[in-house]
Amino acid sequence: MKKNQTIPEFIWQFFCSVKLAVYTLTLLAVTSIIGTIILQNGTQQQYLRLYGEAVYNLIKVFNIDDMYHAWWFLTLLIVLCINIVVCSIERLSSTWKIIFPKNLKFNPGRFRKLKNLETFNINKGAASLYNDYESFLSKNAGKVLKEETETGTIMYAEKGRWTRMGIYIVHLSILLLLVGAVIGSFFGFKANMNLDEGETSATAFIAKKRVPINLGFSIRCNDFDVKFYDTGAPEEFTSNLTIIENGKESFTKDIRVNHPLRYKGINIFQSSYGSGKPDRVVFDIIRRSDKSVISKTIKIGEEIQLPEDQGTFELQGFLQNYDFQGNFLGEAFIGKITQNDNKSVQIALPIKFPSFDRMRKGEFAFIVKKYEQKHYTGLQITKDPGVWYVYSGFLLMIIGCWITFFMSHQSFFIEIEKIDDNSSKISLSGTTNRNNQGMKLKIKKIVTKLKDI
Repeated sequence: MKKNQTIPEFIWQFFCSVKLAVYTLTLLAVTSIIGTIILQNGTQQQYLRLYGEAVYNLIKVFNIDDMYHAWWFLTLLIVLCINIVVCSIERLSSTWKIIFPKNLKFNPGRFRKLKNLETFNINKGAASLYNDYESFLSKNAGKVLKEETETGTIMYAEKGRWTRMGIYIVHLSILLLLVGAVIGSFFGFKANMNLDEGETSATAFIAKKRVPINLGFSIRCNDFDVKFYDTGAPEEFTSNLTIIENGKESFTKDIRVNHPLRYKGINIFQSSYGSGKPDRVVFDIIRRSDKSVISKTIKIGEEIQLPEDQGTFELQGFLQNYDFQGNFLGEAFIGKITQNDNKSVQIALPIKFPSFDRMRKGEFAFIVKKYEQKHYTGLQITKDPGVWYVYSGFLLMIIGCWITFFMSHQSFFIEIEKIDDNSSKISLSGTTNRNNQGMKLKIKKIVTKLKDI
């Protein structure tokens, strides 16, 4: 701290430092690279397997497993925001004076010494050139200032003072991008929801952390449809969803990949699908003694009477992958036969092996004939209240970069000197705050035009 510098002054000088911006940007770049290398939002087992216990403990301490929401990463973003604001304010006063001067003045001597100064003689009297050159300069630059000299007249005009604000528009765009990222981190979320056909839910779960999020409304999956290529790969899957709020249906819409449903700032994307539990099944019940067959339609959880009151059969559930003596037989129904003497036996009925139950001893054998295959839809549900700040930031950045790199503050100087009644000497030069080579070429083009006037 400099001598006699107050604490507020020290803080202000700290945040308006260009070095602080460089260091902060470097840290953000390095940590962002780390965030792309280290697995994000993984399970404890994944981190222990990949990195070992020591590195895993370090990852947890610094929240590197969810780095872009870590307190220190958000702090870096906030510091960069403050740095941009303070630097812009610090330099804005001098820029403002250039853009909006109290008295517009120019120094003829400075323009006469410029390297891009062009001079030529023209066979016209000076008096006949004043109005034409003033009109040309006014049309191509702006308001013309004139000053009489002993040998003739000086004209000065400029345009594009406001383009010096281009860099501040870029600063504002970066600020909006950072603010949008911070708001999205604090108030946004990315969650998943799986819905069976006909199921309704108002709760999604944060990806991999299984933290519940109440959406404030319910989503019902009315229908799910999937189409396949000849190879068996899914071609397209579509969910018909209904939004229900306060017990009333708001609207219904079909969603598919890259065509989400948007409601109250929440985006609902079609992301995956899977096979759900069948609702009802048709079995053939074969009596071994006389080979007679009876077909029965049964719902999961339902109990039916066996032929001739030989007991009951209850369809207990459905397994995605049934294990039989160490062999996985795929999807299977699980049921229980209870005889009249209260003895019971649990049976499995694999879908891929319809006659599997024939191997079991007993009075009756069950064969799966058909069933209603249902699917569940996998939804990705996101909310990012900072997204409009980000969109605005990108738009302003495009505008600001265009102004900064393709537009400039330009000043033009024309001096008309009388040689005699029928000839004059013309001097022309100009300045710009960027692209001096471009200004030199522009001066040459203007000379050509002035000779033709």
